[in-house]
Amino acid sequence: MQPTKTENIDWISNLRIIALYAVIILHTTSLLLVQYGKVPMSDWWVADFLNALVRFAVPAFVMITGALLLHREYEIGDFLKKRLVRVVIPFLFWSLVYVWYSWYNEEIVFTDDMWADIRLVLHLLKNGSSYHLWYVYMLIGLYFFIPVIGKFVRNASENEVRYFLIVWFAVMLITQPYLNRFNPAVDMHYFAGFAGYLVLGHYLAFKDFKVKNLRLWMLMLFICSIALIAVGSKLIIAYLKFPGTMFYEPVNPAVLMLSVSAFLIAKLSIPKVSPVVIRIRDFAGKYNYGIYLGHALVLYFLDDLFGISYKLCTPIIAIPLTALICFILTLLLVWIVNKIPFAGKWISG
Repeated sequence: MQPTKTENIDWISNLRIIALYAVIILHTTSLLLVQYGKVPMSDWWVADFLNALVRFAVPAFVMITGALLLHREYEIGDFLKKRLVRVVIPFLFWSLVYVWYSWYNEEIVFTDDMWADIRLVLHLLKNGSSYHLWYVYMLIGLYFFIPVIGKFVRNASENEVRYFLIVWFAVMLITQPYLNRFNPAVDMHYFAGFAGYLVLGHYLAFKDFKVKNLRLWMLMLFICSIALIAVGSKLIIAYLKFPGTMFYEPVNPAVLMLSVSAFLIAKLSIPKVSPVVIRIRDFAGKYNYGIYLGHALVLYFLDDLFGISYKLCTPIIAIPLTALICFILTLLLVWIVNKIPFAGKWISG
C-alpha cells in the first residue's frame, strides 16, 4: 500500500474532536447506566442508546494514531523519547490531580506514616488514579509496539495487511464470552488487543475503496451497530452467564463495526463549515489530550457543586448538554494550565 499524506487532513481533525466529545458523553451516561432497576426504564434506555452511539470513540483515537504514525520511518530511540515525554509528563500531572481529588473526596486517607502514603500514591499511579486513565496505559503500550508494527505495515503487501486484520478479527471473535467455548488451546494473543486498531486505521485511511454509495452503506452499518450494542446490552444485563458490559467493550465485533463505519463516514464526508468553526476546531484540537485527561475532574465538580449531570433534566437533553459544558470548561481549564510559566506546556497535555 503506497502511503499518501494524511497529516493535517480535515477529516482526521474532525473525527478527533467528535471522538473526544463522544468520550465525554460516554462517561456522562455511565452514572445512569449503573442505576439499572433504580431509575425509569425510559431513562435507562436513553443512556444505553447514547452509550452505544459513542462507543466508537476510543477505537477511533487508536485508528487515528495508526493512520498518522504507521507510515513514517522512525529511529526507535527518538520516537520513544518524543512520544513518551509528550504523553507521560501530562499523564503524571493529571494522575496526581486525581489522587488529590480522591483525598478531597475522602476516598483515600493519608496518615502520619510518610512511607505508607508514598506507597499508596505509587499504587494509584501503577493502577490508575481515575477510571478513564486506562486509555493512557494502553496508549503507552502501543507506542512501544508502533516502531515494530510500523515496519511491517510499510513493507507489507495489501494482502499481508489484510491477513493480519482477518486473523486479528478471528481472534477477537473467538475470545468473546459467547464463543469462548470454541477457543482452542492455540496461543493467538499476538494478534489480540488494540494493536489491530492501529493497523486497521492505517489501512482504512490509505485504502481507496471503489464501492458505490460507500458512505450510505457505512451509515446503515453505523445504525445497525448502535442497535446491536444497545439491544444486546439490555438483553444480557440480567443474564449472569455473560458480563453486562460485553457489548460495550472496545475490542468487540459490534464496536468494531461501529468504529469502522464512523471512521469511513468521517473520511468520506466533506462538510462545508465557516472558517470560524475550523479555527475553533483547531484550537480545541491543540489541547485534545489535555481535555481527555482533565474532563473526568470537571465532570466530578459539575455534579458535586452544581448538580449538572444526567439528572439536570430529561436525559436525552441533559447528557449531551452536560458533556458539552464539560468539554468547554475542560478546554478552558487546560488552556489556563498551559499558560503557567515554564511548566504549563509540559503538564497541560
